[in-house]
Amino acid sequence: MSGSLRVKMKGPERTNIERRMTMKMTKTYLLVAIALLFTSTSFAELSIKSDVVYGHKDGMALVYSVLQPENANGAAIVFMVSGGWVSRWSPAQRYASRFDDMLDAGFTVIPVHHGSAPRYRVPEAYADVSRAIRHIKLHAGQHGIDPDRIGVTGGSAGGHLSLMLGMDSDAGINGDRDEVMRNSNDVAAIVAYFPPVDLREITGPNDRFPALDFEPAKAAAISPILHADPTDPPTLLIHGDADELVDISNSVDMQAEFEKQHITSEFVTIPGAGHGFRGEDATQAAALRLDWFKRYLL
Repeated sequence: MSGSLRVKMKGPERTNIERRMTMKMTKTYLLVAIALLFTSTSFAELSIKSDVVYGHKDGMALVYSVLQPENANGAAIVFMVSGGWVSRWSPAQRYASRFDDMLDAGFTVIPVHHGSAPRYRVPEAYADVSRAIRHIKLHAGQHGIDPDRIGVTGGSAGGHLSLMLGMDSDAGINGDRDEVMRNSNDVAAIVAYFPPVDLREITGPNDRFPALDFEPAKAAAISPILHADPTDPPTLLIHGDADELVDISNSVDMQAEFEKQHITSEFVTIPGAGHGFRGEDATQAAALRLDWFKRYLL
């Protein structure tokens, strides 16, 4: 038999079913209204600037968003939206719950998106986020933040980009025709989760991570472990000892270099944690991250 099955009902039976359906729909609308009420109240306490354009690439806009709480303390935390050097766009509102601890503490949160693999490679991703920091500093007054109190954080590829911003900063390019590029790209504090720190041995054709498929000669320039010096900002490394994707030796070696260069730093190992913190591991890491930014940005 094809088509839908229809049952014809009469009198009271039909009336009762319609009444139950009406009550169910009313209850559903009420729940939706309550949810919207609480959502609106939450966002009323948060100023959101979505998709601020900080540059263009091949006709496409490069964007970041600015989430600022009512109790803003003037410091900002920039989040590298990057996994495998792929930067997937999400509505800015989603970051409100993800970083509620930072927002509650008064930090302005700025998620940054860069050009993604497979079209763009790691050197281009770093150039993008470097420009983003310059743009944020240029417009710091409009964003209600102190350009000298900007921290940066990310995990995995985002951790790598965060470290590069700290290890490879400059004071701006004097005389550049682009006003953005005349601004500094330095940051005041870093928290990096499970970051790859030396790309020299992993650069080349890679089906899983096409962003690594670039000329090996460029790898040293974007390997943070090769750029550390005593002027670098305070940095916290957090890594799980069961990480099978980015071995913990990356953070061990990075911390050793920090100590050699007399850079203020800490390295925290989370026992049993793999790549991408979850549950209690994520809670512990977030608490450590927030404490670090409070210590060095406030």
